[in-house]
Amino acid sequence: LWLLLLLQVLVSCLWLGHSEVVTSFETSCPQFFFREIPPNEALEPQNPAWICQRYKNQYYFATLYDRKMRIPVYSAYIYQPGPGKRPKTWLVEPQLMGPTYPKTMEKEWTLLNQYNVSLEKLSQSQAVLHDYKNLTGLNRGHLNPNGHHDDYSSRMATFTLTNIVPQDEKLNGGAWNNYEQQTMIRRTQGCTTTYAIVGAVPGNNYIAKGRVNKPSHLWSAACCVVDNNYIKAWAVIAENDKNEVHLLTLGELEDTLTQLYGRGQVSLFDSDCPRD
Repeated sequence: LWLLLLLQVLVSCLWLGHSEVVTSFETSCPQFFFREIPPNEALEPQNPAWICQRYKNQYYFATLYDRKMRIPVYSAYIYQPGPGKRPKTWLVEPQLMGPTYPKTMEKEWTLLNQYNVSLEKLSQSQAVLHDYKNLTGLNRGHLNPNGHHDDYSSRMATFTLTNIVPQDEKLNGGAWNNYEQQTMIRRTQGCTTTYAIVGAVPGNNYIAKGRVNKPSHLWSAACCVVDNNYIKAWAVIAENDKNEVHLLTLGELEDTLTQLYGRGQVSLFDSDCPRD
């Protein structure tokens, strides 16, 4: 009996260690998805990692990460904008190296100096700061933007390289920024809770000597509850080399992504979100 108890304790301890890079969003951080339903498998890459983005012992959003391309497929979060300072520190995801590492995002420096991780080991598992040095015409584009959060810790949590893609500089500071800052405010009028999913379609180009993919498109979709009987949805897509954002219905975006990813019909939200 004691042996059985000991085994149970061991298993639960092992499981606790997995609370950062997880096996599924349905069971681990479903609260960031409308009706707790994440997007379907049509977006899953060959080598995925499901990350419940944890900072200072709290979950802030969920990211499906493409280990091979070293970019996020999407980040899902609840839209809660507020004023505040933009963080300057960048973080990485220790558990992409394995479950024995800390389950909360850390600075590169901390992992190299306090956990004796080599930069080589860290960079095998994900993008690192050096990958984004000396870019021309591109910069670090947040999928989940810090401006969509209302306190410093939640904004800090978005500054992880697992939430970043190489984004066209003009698009990031121009039309995409307008969507994040202005269109979202207009569209969410009357919403009690807005669920957002922002993603990137892998492209044919890379930065950092082929280490990190430059997405061909960026997209965003939102589903919001206005009251018990009324739900509304909208979406946008942008090519990652033009300063233009196209407003779509949720159904149009899902059909476009179905074509772009080529892995079957894409579904981003529970079926109660209006597609037209």
